Amino acid sequence: MTEEPLPAALSAEINRVLDDAGVHADRRLVMRMLRTAVLLGEDGTSRLDLKIASAALAEMRDAFRLFAPYEGIPKVTVFGSARTRHDDPLYVQARDVAAALAADGWMVVTGAGPGIMQAAAEGAGPALSLGVSIRLPFEEKANAVVEASDHVVAMKYFFTRKLMLMKESRGFICLPGGFGTLDEMFELLTLQQTGKAEPMPIVLLDEQDGRFWKGLKRFIDEDLAPTGVISEGDFDRVMITDSIEEATARITGFWRNYDSLRWVGQTLVLRLKAEPTDAEIDDLNARFASMLLSGRIERAAPLAPEVGDQDLLDLPRLALHFDQWQVGNLFRLIDAINALPSAT
Repeated sequence: MTEEPLPAALSAEINRVLDDAGVHADRRLVMRMLRTAVLLGEDGTSRLDLKIASAALAEMRDAFRLFAPYEGIPKVTVFGSARTRHDDPLYVQARDVAAALAADGWMVVTGAGPGIMQAAAEGAGPALSLGVSIRLPFEEKANAVVEASDHVVAMKYFFTRKLMLMKESRGFICLPGGFGTLDEMFELLTLQQTGKAEPMPIVLLDEQDGRFWKGLKRFIDEDLAPTGVISEGDFDRVMITDSIEEATARITGFWRNYDSLRWVGQTLVLRLKAEPTDAEIDDLNARFASMLLSGRIERAAPLAPEVGDQDLLDLPRLALHFDQWQVGNLFRLIDAINALPSAT
């Protein structure tokens, strides 16, 4: 997208304001936001549209400030119904899975409301709970757990709220819920399917012998995949379980050896925690050759753009020419990498 230039005098004035404010880091990005704000005014943008843009930016700033002190702590977001009662088995499931992950050092992010959200916050405890609430005319305020610890930010818009519920987390657990919960779950799947978000573990947790998520899988297997509107492997990234132990293991185990990925041109670089052996790489090639456009899965040194950005240069790497239509296979490859004997 080509940026529209501002008059030189106006650009100089904005730069002076930034100097006076002491803004030096990532100056071009801050300048771009200010330029966009000025251009919105020049465009004669309607008052309603300006209010949407202004509120969205302010809400994101508030959320960034909430999450910033906990940048180095892994987080899991728990989604579920606000209407689940305290005596419901699903409430207990949400509380117990959050407690299990908190015991492993994870923070738990929720929508800060009642029901499943309160159960997860209770399980994690105030110190390890973060809440991103939504302001609605008929909903309760943030639950007491996150409100008491001041670990909560309130949002006017669902789209900014969903951004922050997903942006900071390295795993997601969805319990049965209504339209809102299903909207959040399907957005997660869409982001993963389209490559707009990095691979993350997603667990659909039910009560003992529950049928809620099994019904969804049946619909996907019988009505979506056969028609070609999704690929056969698109739902493979999801675990459906009624076990707290399995859910916890899936979230934490996804990061056992796999660390992150980065695209460099047409090359996909997978960063790992442990260096794989030659025999392990040969085995990965034998098992996952069908997901490659060309060549092999190879051990690699940091590529030039990674070096330029000082991007996790100490981690071992695997590089491959990956067929982006095979997202399901990418999750299988990550699972295989996590299961390598060399993984610590």
